[in-house]
Amino acid sequence: MNLSATILTTWAIMAVLALAAGWTSRRLRPAPSRWQAAVEAATSLIENAVADVVPAAAVRTVMPFVGTLWIFILFSNLAGLVPGLHAPTQDLSATAALALLVFLSTHWFGIRTRGLKAYLRHYVEPSVILLPFHVISELTRTLALAIRLFGNMMSLDMAAMLMLLIAGFLVPVPLLLLHVVEALVQAYIFGMLALIYIAGAMEAGPELPPPQEKETS
Repeated sequence: MNLSATILTTWAIMAVLALAAGWTSRRLRPAPSRWQAAVEAATSLIENAVADVVPAAAVRTVMPFVGTLWIFILFSNLAGLVPGLHAPTQDLSATAALALLVFLSTHWFGIRTRGLKAYLRHYVEPSVILLPFHVISELTRTLALAIRLFGNMMSLDMAAMLMLLIAGFLVPVPLLLLHVVEALVQAYIFGMLALIYIAGAMEAGPELPPPQEKETS
């Protein structure tokens, strides 16, 4: 079986992130190191972004998925800067898989929050005539999500190659900075759109019960 560069790079990114997460979790200390402080700051930024969109009681439920999505897409976008690696987000099949995850998770969070009957009912409100339009909207926004990330990352690499052909290697640092900024922006946009879709699916549902705090003796 032939494994594409996209699959190999994706597995490598997942392995690196899993190892980094395990290594960090085993070295958490009351007096944080610089690395731990940076991780905690990034976690706080993600948590605040999620809290600004979804109900407060749902933050801890939604944050692991959206946070993982943001981090994975960011590292996938940056993978193209490593010589010999192919950025997975430059492959439409990879971005389509990410968009499919968002599509499925949106319905999962919606059903979990509102219940199956109440969630499905919103597709026929205020009239059953709107059902096909709701379905088409769900499908088109998922397709747009996949194409947007793929197109932006592909166009960024094409622009970089053209600039290198025209200007040679006189502009490597600006190109690297442009790639890093664009990688951050595209990861943020994809994750934020996913967050908005999830929040929309949870809208008007009953409030989630507050997370149970473990009693400490």
